[in-house]
Amino acid sequence: MSGKPPKTGADNGAATREERLKQALKANLARRKAQARARANASDGQKEQG
Repeated sequence: MSGKPPKTGADNGAATREERLKQALKANLARRKAQARARANASDGQKEQG
């Protein structure tokens, strides 16, 4: 009886961490794909000019 409310599930913190990691991974992948597309378009433009 310490006066603190009991934590409702230790897995709750892990679940929010998993969601955060999932969203970060998705954003990172989207950013990398965009960078790869930009590089591909830039190299295509150089081939046509050269």
